[in-house]
Amino acid sequence: MSADYHLTPSVHLDLPTLRRLLADKPTVKLADDARQRIQACHQYLHDRLGKSDAPVYGINTGFGALCNQSIAPQERQQLQTNLMMSHACGTGEEVPEEVVRLMLLLKAQSLSYGHSGVQVATVQRLLDFYNRDIFPVVYQQGSLGASGDLAPLAHLCLPLLGLGEVNYQGYRLQAADVLSLFSWKPLGLEAKEGLALLNGTQFMLAYGVHCQLRTERLANAADVIGALSLEAFEGRPEPFDARLHAIRPHAGQGLVAARIRELLAGSELQRQPKTAVQDPYSFRCQPQVHGASRDALTYVAHTLETECNAVTDNPNIFPDDDLILSGGNFHGQPLALALDFMALAVAELGSISERRTYQLIGGQRGLPPFLVAEPGLNSGLMIPQYTAAGIVSQNKQLCTPASIDSIVSSNGQEDHVSMGANAATKVRRVVENVEQILGIELLTATQALAFRLPTRTSPALEKVVAAFREKVKFVSRDRVLYPDLHAAAAFVRTYDWQ
Repeated sequence: MSADYHLTPSVHLDLPTLRRLLADKPTVKLADDARQRIQACHQYLHDRLGKSDAPVYGINTGFGALCNQSIAPQERQQLQTNLMMSHACGTGEEVPEEVVRLMLLLKAQSLSYGHSGVQVATVQRLLDFYNRDIFPVVYQQGSLGASGDLAPLAHLCLPLLGLGEVNYQGYRLQAADVLSLFSWKPLGLEAKEGLALLNGTQFMLAYGVHCQLRTERLANAADVIGALSLEAFEGRPEPFDARLHAIRPHAGQGLVAARIRELLAGSELQRQPKTAVQDPYSFRCQPQVHGASRDALTYVAHTLETECNAVTDNPNIFPDDDLILSGGNFHGQPLALALDFMALAVAELGSISERRTYQLIGGQRGLPPFLVAEPGLNSGLMIPQYTAAGIVSQNKQLCTPASIDSIVSSNGQEDHVSMGANAATKVRRVVENVEQILGIELLTATQALAFRLPTRTSPALEKVVAAFREKVKFVSRDRVLYPDLHAAAAFVRTYDWQ
């Protein structure tokens, strides 16, 4: 990627590009066509307001249930500022900086299409924050995921006005002080701008993109760690034969079976005689279970990419058609459903992982109980499985769909909401939980493989074992294990899974 990345509505913004932007951190600039679209729409809106006093929602009227209240021309700027201040009602934990970074970028992308009526300077200031690593303090609770993510986006955009707080270079600062540091003046919001900034799905979307990028790594990790467990359990190769999957041709299923065949290539353990006729489902059905999760995540990725390239505020302005339309593009239902689906798909990777861990510590197929040389005196890996089981149970609770719920708000004007923001925050917890569950399986599988020596697994899997052993040593006798569990989760989160 070049030194600069130009934000333009004429180029599809996809997940691989977002991954590179987050990793390489090039300076993001507005492309010329984006500037022209933004400016043309802004000019059209103000020309129209100068010619007509016809009511246009949120521009010369109140908001929500107050949409029938007229606002005088001289009060329109104050209306937008009042909107920003009154809607900053977030509570709960702070949104992580990596998610706030995405919110800034995705909000700028949505405004760049020239259907929102904002100033170029407003979009530029969002990118200034993004490029300078200035992260507004945003809170996780407060959005219904309906009229957009109102409260979180109010907190995101308050600092543009010199209000609210930001995190900058490890310090929590008043936004006004950071603006002063860069000699930036607070923005004065013009007609429609507050509404354009607050309406939108960028809170839900940023969480979704962040989690999707993590789950792509997680899905790869699940296949590799599952293959390690299969080897440690002396599992059979037949369930991964390509002919089986050709007659049930789900894309994810076939992909996982092929990956496991490749991972097992050259394994000495696979050449050993097998005593069991069939393996438990958690080993044998990896292609079907992991593959179904992959197929679900493919759908989620498509939904997220569509939203990354969408205009989600209201009303929307069409200068070429001399038209302003009030609709519902801010409604989060497409994301809410997808995020709930993501949580289910990721949780299943953890559910089947815990079952493999349970099988490995059960004293079967020549392995000692709890994978320790002197069981009784030592408990070995008994309790890590308890931990994994507890986390799996928590995931079941977190996977209760948020998108099925709705609570009427704004005096009945907003009578159906998506609750997609709740779907967004809980899916991140599910992802983090499954990173730990897979870490526990990795700890267990590598421990079990040591009891198979001198017979070894494949070169591809031995590479993973060697890398993991640099972080977590073999458990020869009981020791304090929580640092190993934490290190195993960090390994799952950061290793370059192929």
